[in-house]
Amino acid sequence: MTPRDKIRNIGISAHIDAGKTTISERILFYTGKIHKIEEVGGDGDGATMDYMELEREKGITITSAAITCFWKDTQINLIDTPGHVDFTIEVERSLRVLDGAIMVLDGVAGVQSQTYTVDRQMRRYQVPRLVFINKLDRVGADPFRVFDTLKEKLDLNPILLQYPIGMEDKFVGVIDLIEMTANYFEGENGERVLSQSIPPHLQVEAQAARDRLLDRISIHSEEMMAKLLDGLEIPKQTIWDTIRQLTLSREFVPVLMGSAFKNKGIQNLLDAIALYLPSPLEREAVTATDVAMAREVQISPEPSDPFVALAFKLIEDEFGQLTYTRLYAGTLHRGDRLFNSRTKKTVRVNRLVRIEVDKRQELEFASAGEIVGLVGVNCASGDTLCSVGTNLALEGIFVPEPVISIAITPKSREDIDRISKALHRFEREDPTLHVSTDPESHKTLMAGMGELHLDIYLERMKREYHAEAYVSAPAVAYRETITGKSGFDYTFKKQTGGAGQYAHVVGSLEPCTEPFLFENRISGGAIPAQFVPACEQGCRDALKTGWLKGYPIVGVKVILSGGSYHAIDSSEIAFRYAARQGFEQGFARAKPTILEPMMLLEVETPSEFWGKIQGKLLSRRALLLGTETRNHYTIVRAEVPLAEMFGYATELRSLSQGMATFTMEFAEYRQLPENLMSQLR
Repeated sequence: MTPRDKIRNIGISAHIDAGKTTISERILFYTGKIHKIEEVGGDGDGATMDYMELEREKGITITSAAITCFWKDTQINLIDTPGHVDFTIEVERSLRVLDGAIMVLDGVAGVQSQTYTVDRQMRRYQVPRLVFINKLDRVGADPFRVFDTLKEKLDLNPILLQYPIGMEDKFVGVIDLIEMTANYFEGENGERVLSQSIPPHLQVEAQAARDRLLDRISIHSEEMMAKLLDGLEIPKQTIWDTIRQLTLSREFVPVLMGSAFKNKGIQNLLDAIALYLPSPLEREAVTATDVAMAREVQISPEPSDPFVALAFKLIEDEFGQLTYTRLYAGTLHRGDRLFNSRTKKTVRVNRLVRIEVDKRQELEFASAGEIVGLVGVNCASGDTLCSVGTNLALEGIFVPEPVISIAITPKSREDIDRISKALHRFEREDPTLHVSTDPESHKTLMAGMGELHLDIYLERMKREYHAEAYVSAPAVAYRETITGKSGFDYTFKKQTGGAGQYAHVVGSLEPCTEPFLFENRISGGAIPAQFVPACEQGCRDALKTGWLKGYPIVGVKVILSGGSYHAIDSSEIAFRYAARQGFEQGFARAKPTILEPMMLLEVETPSEFWGKIQGKLLSRRALLLGTETRNHYTIVRAEVPLAEMFGYATELRSLSQGMATFTMEFAEYRQLPENLMSQLR
């Protein structure tokens, strides 16, 4: 069993097409996990981590995949995540449970739109990271410009650990600025690392880069500072230890470089993972809530402590539900019983496995710090599993709201059950996929993060369940909210001969930044305490259907301040109904408006087409945020309403002769212009 200080739970995240899966494939090859390198979308079986048939066909990563490999004496539990923003939940839940991460940047494009999202996610979960600047063999590659953008655009504090030997088609290796050696990668697949002296024409530049590195990190080490001032040689181990501490505290971000496709620089990256990224023992303490005592407790990664784990991803296969689980404390044996703090039920672990992409390796036990799979355990993504007799809840996973929906209708009677089974499974696996029924048309609605997101699930429904459906055009997920304050005073009174119904609620509504807030300001027992939760639930019922166009309501705070009750006729049902009616009464008076989803758009186009593309963007109500020209290409960032972006891919190809590309991600909800509200159905 690997000592816990030699375990690294890491993920690879980046903008789409930065080379994450290609890097993962090389890591598996150099660690001996696989014996043949396959390329993304290549003629062979496809990359190891892209195990789904759809992933190999489309050449993209759809679902995060986990695998365990060994580099020297270090065990690396690796998760490769998607780059498409439509599958951002895969990145979100992976980073929630990882100890460290590698952020990959394209050596030509540098910081791109999805890089901002990945950076935000890593900050949210306080994950120490390395940066790997990839694709230095491409025309226009410039690692120094990319290095500068890490500070300018992401406000990081990067430190350069390597210097390139050549650039573009002349890129042959990297200089290690700590050991001051030139590393070349020989052999058919770059498997032999040759360390030689630095080429004479690069010695001055490499020494200057090393001096800058030591100058920046020595500020945080008295030992290094003293040796520098005395002109003494600083031991390599001291430099490694200092960089490690600065990485773990997230004060600095080490930057490495190479070309995964050309098999250069990956072994150095593996060394850096072992040297600088944290073990489970070195991550900041995990906080859990003791549900019974209503207090926070610190969870230490001790195998002898009571068991605590987080279920962060579900997959259904022929053996039942496989639950990806991060173990935070204690030791789990096959056959153990665990308590689910959400469902308050006990579950039994029938099988315990190490996940090897789409394969399973049986385990008898696993300890704190590991990422393993539980087979046959009934739970949901984000559930906390703990020892029987304890009741702890870990912080859940941030789940973004869906922004687009489609209506589906089964093509035949046989398809009804198949679609139902498929959607039930997909909804359990993916928290960003919402399935509901339209109350008017009775059609099934699928809501997700984008057109690609929904297309993938429709394709999986067809392939895995042989279910066919008619699909409506995508619809934008608008929201309703209020812009002013208002009060409500509603009395529900019904007499039917026997026991009647009575409830009286008084309160107010006001805008807020949270999706929904409820505040109880009842005094003097105007409404008994047992009826207050029913009042809150009534308000929540009202959120589902807006007053203007029937869209869900967000951004409202309800203050319940008074009311009255009847000793016999009042009930929870009566107060729930009264609260809902009171909410709708107040909502209508609080200057309601409609919100539309705004998308952050990044377009990369040959500069000659930029004029036409800009004009068309402005006609789609785009707000231009900035442009950048690089190697005869123009990169523009803009905010555009999602409603204006349907069919944009076809238009962009037409405007640029197929040479422009774009990426898009959700930014925020913003008020819809008043003149457009009447056009909504």
